[in-house]
Amino acid sequence: MAKKPVDPASERPGRIKQLRMIAKIVKQANPKGMPIVYASALGTLAVCIVIGLVMSWLWYMVFIGLMLSLTVGLVVFGQLAQKAQYSILDGQVGAAAAVLQGMRGNWDVTPAVAVNRDQDVVHRVVGYPGIVLVGEGYGGRIQKLLLAEKKRVQRVAVEVPVYDVQCGDGEGQVPLAKLQRHLMKLPRNLKKPAVSEINYRLRALPQNLPLPKGPLPKGARIPRGPKAR
Repeated sequence: MAKKPVDPASERPGRIKQLRMIAKIVKQANPKGMPIVYASALGTLAVCIVIGLVMSWLWYMVFIGLMLSLTVGLVVFGQLAQKAQYSILDGQVGAAAAVLQGMRGNWDVTPAVAVNRDQDVVHRVVGYPGIVLVGEGYGGRIQKLLLAEKKRVQRVAVEVPVYDVQCGDGEGQVPLAKLQRHLMKLPRNLKKPAVSEINYRLRALPQNLPLPKGPLPKGARIPRGPKAR
């Protein structure tokens, strides 16, 4: 049976509800956030009205002002929502993976390709720059984990640029809020077919399963990852 066409009007309540949820998150992260959004929109409208009175184009500038104020308000709202998201995710395990998965463009993100006993974690990103390994954890430990994963990746991705990035607030680390921008600034070394080929090769790598803390119980065996084809 043919599916009935979806009425666009039926989706509006869902979008409005989503905007309200985001507004609550912005308000929790920054109590002054929503007043800033309203002030930016009303300020833009007021400027347009003043220009309309001076130039004798009042109704024309009112129409232009409504459109501009809506645009400015949405832009400011989006920036504040992004900052609120970073403040909520900051300090949580896997925060970098959540930010990386929200990147625009041809980026293939594989979270938690390597984890150690201390729950330091490495995420793998493949894109036009090549392979980017993003680590979350303590500086010394995560650097060892990044180097080990870099050697493992280079076995199947020979002559492919591999970058390693530490995400955090420590010295030499990239803050969570600047992680996307940091990756976007990397040079474009590959083309789209090469990116797809590298992804295919990396899927053949066995997974690095985390080891539990403390001694293994008697008779227990360390689980093995799938064999590489």
